[in-house]
Amino acid sequence: MTQTVDDLRNEIRRAVGRYEREESTAFTKEALAAICDAVTYEIDTNRLPPKSQMRAGILWKIGVLDEDTSDKTERPFRKEELKSIAVALQNED
Repeated sequence: MTQTVDDLRNEIRRAVGRYEREESTAFTKEALAAICDAVTYEIDTNRLPPKSQMRAGILWKIGVLDEDTSDKTERPFRKEELKSIAVALQNED
């Protein structure tokens, strides 16, 4: 069965020690920070950067983006990006 965007988000949340969500929702800053940590993208945890910066850094660290450029990530992750993140997190184990 094909995973939905919500399934992928919850899989990623579980992989980084965050709780699953019942409702459909994009990642919070805290969840993005946990993903950054899991893919070894360094951020200032005292003052979290904008979501777009964290999304760009995550995609850059897993090889989806060629550079850490937040202008390409102003929107929540697309399904293919979520799949790539889930695979990268599985490979970290």
